[in-house]
Amino acid sequence: MTWKPHATVAVVVEDQEGRFLLVEEVSGGKVVFNQPAGHIEENEAILDAVRRETLEETGWQVEPSYFLGVYTYKAPSNGVTYHRFCYAAKAVRHVTDDLDTGIIAPHWLTPDEIKELGSQLRSPMVLKCIEDYRNGRKFPLDVVVDGQT
Repeated sequence: MTWKPHATVAVVVEDQEGRFLLVEEVSGGKVVFNQPAGHIEENEAILDAVRRETLEETGWQVEPSYFLGVYTYKAPSNGVTYHRFCYAAKAVRHVTDDLDTGIIAPHWLTPDEIKELGSQLRSPMVLKCIEDYRNGRKFPLDVVVDGQT
């Protein structure tokens, strides 16, 4: 059997008030909270996936600022391994309320509110990415060499 990890992006967006943009969504029949995130499509540049997923899931246009890292997670629910390319981005403007299927609503939440969500977080990576961001972890965007760009 061939191992097929899933390549995804996730986006940490902080507003001027120190709140973070999260998505309330339905996953596996359960309501969970996640960063704007999703699969990188075939022939899609990773930074384009960052912009697209955030817009589709939150209605916000964003511009990536820097790279936080690659986070690997094997989901106990389905046994799938996810490689999450996580980026920090600046919110540019809200452009639509038309969101992807399965998305309940975007929310701007404080770090304490996010921690209180506990098991409602889609995975431990949600909090880990925010903590790394808050601890100053950052790499230039060009640290990821993407042949699609």
